[in-house]
Amino acid sequence: MSQTYTSSETYSVTDVEVVVRRVKADLIMIASSTGAVSEETAKEWAHDVEILAKNGYLKMVDLTLFSNDVEYMATQFKVNTESGELTTSRPGAMWPRLPNPYLRIVLSYTAAYDAAAKEKMRDRLMIGWTPTNADTSHSTLTSDSGRDYVSNGYGMQRKDFSR
Repeated sequence: MSQTYTSSETYSVTDVEVVVRRVKADLIMIASSTGAVSEETAKEWAHDVEILAKNGYLKMVDLTLFSNDVEYMATQFKVNTESGELTTSRPGAMWPRLPNPYLRIVLSYTAAYDAAAKEKMRDRLMIGWTPTNADTSHSTLTSDSGRDYVSNGYGMQRKDFSR
């Protein structure tokens, strides 16, 4: 005798808020520990990440620390809408304070973020995001396991990179 089991994970706007709250905590900790941007800037990033995520437009967030124009550390938060197998972690990201620090944030979008969606979101976002061809492969860094942030079927998998 054989059996089959299928599962469909669902999530709500509240689940997205719970997950983004953890991402926001990481962004603020990174801003504070590096001194590269203000905590207020990190909060603005988190605001836009949350708005985009709630509308299904966010695919990935990539944050990179540069010192004297050299890539030093990075973190990627990848959206996972089938996160039933993930276990949630507590936020935590203390990065070093380096000379001449610069933080670059790059957002990747889902295919649903078309011209009409961009127009709809224009007045709701705090930052005027512009297209970039920045390399987010972090080929000069070593990847480490990160943390998972999850609430019901919505999650973000964090992958860390360092020298």
